Amino acid sequence: MKYLCLVYSDEHLLHSLPESPKDEECLAYAESIQGSGRMIAAEALESVQTATTVRMRNGKVSITDGPFAETKEQLAGFYLIDARDLNEAIQVAKDIPAARVGCVEVRPIRQLNV
Repeated sequence: MKYLCLVYSDEHLLHSLPESPKDEECLAYAESIQGSGRMIAAEALESVQTATTVRMRNGKVSITDGPFAETKEQLAGFYLIDARDLNEAIQVAKDIPAARVGCVEVRPIRQLNV
């Protein structure tokens, strides 16, 4: 089953705390998950300041600079993984280095019957 591990953190604190992961650690973790055969995709995102939010209301498009909501933590990146079940997905998510200074939301990918 596929799971999306969404990595959230306060981007102002992400690289400034003593327990913050370094890029090398994050790359090593991604390589280990890739080597295990569980990784489908993973990417870090640019700063939340580069976000654009798009909405359609009553047939009209609205484009806003920035994220959808003001929050303390922003989406920093993701891992799309293949895991047997939620328990295995949680085991992968708990070891994501950024989880030490933020959080990782684990969500199953909905299977569409087309």
